[in-house]
Amino acid sequence: MLDPVILFFIFGLSAGLLRSELRLPPAIYDLVSIMLLLTIGMKGGIELAKQPFLELLPQMLAVIGLGILLPLIAFPLLRYLGRFSRVDAASIAAHYGSVSMGTFAVAVAYMSARGIYYEEQMPLFVVMLEIPAILVGIVIAKGFSKQTNWAQVGHEVLLGKSIILMIGGLLIGWIAGAEQLASIKPLFFDLFKGILALFLLEMGLITSKHVGSLKKYGLFLIVFGISMPMLSAVLGAATGCLLGFSVGGTAMLAILAASASYIAVPAAMRISVPEANPTLSLAASLGITFPFNVVIGIPIYYAMAEYIHAFFGA
Repeated sequence: MLDPVILFFIFGLSAGLLRSELRLPPAIYDLVSIMLLLTIGMKGGIELAKQPFLELLPQMLAVIGLGILLPLIAFPLLRYLGRFSRVDAASIAAHYGSVSMGTFAVAVAYMSARGIYYEEQMPLFVVMLEIPAILVGIVIAKGFSKQTNWAQVGHEVLLGKSIILMIGGLLIGWIAGAEQLASIKPLFFDLFKGILALFLLEMGLITSKHVGSLKKYGLFLIVFGISMPMLSAVLGAATGCLLGFSVGGTAMLAILAASASYIAVPAAMRISVPEANPTLSLAASLGITFPFNVVIGIPIYYAMAEYIHAFFGA
């Protein structure tokens, strides 16, 4: 049986494809997004306070390395197999080296519903995976050009809405702790799945707008939008296993690696590589990879983590 929150996504996608007039008011969607990101950040911050920084440092460096590696793998596939222009291939590769906040939120709900433990630092890794892929994508597209406004790019990446909300939530959870946050628990933590359901309803509606683009750009984006996440998930799961994560933590890192950004990266690419076609990136990341991951991919990646742990005896 599908999780109810996934059914909300399918409902929104179906309504959009049928050209229904259903829409969430923009203010409601903004509120839902803010609550979702803050809640994820606070949950991570509560647990992150229990972790010694020196133990986290090797993990953080490994995650940064993963964020650099993934777009470097995606770029030649897009450039030479997909025959995209250099800037378009670099832009799409950056999306696939980065991470989807929505996919992570669904993964949190999936793990929580099944009582699966995963390492508490995962929200920190979400934030860290956004940044290196964007920088790699810009460098691949333009090189170290003097024309690139790195200050503006840095501001967009580090102070963009999604990142600042996650960092803010992490700091609030880390400073306040579980006891002090108990007073706001009914609004944020208890309503998490309901908030996620509304978010995915709107994401389904948004996704439906990009599915049509696939008719124009052909089969390659569909194949890439499914196969690249599978490859990335293998690398993420292998990294998690090598770092000594639990099965749940290994699965979470695989899910993060398999996801593709549709918020932070498009904004950064719009500033730094305006000549890249954003429709290509969003058609792949939002039209193919996001629905694949939230409907089918997450259980596959968890099974992958179980297999890797069983095979290596981790």
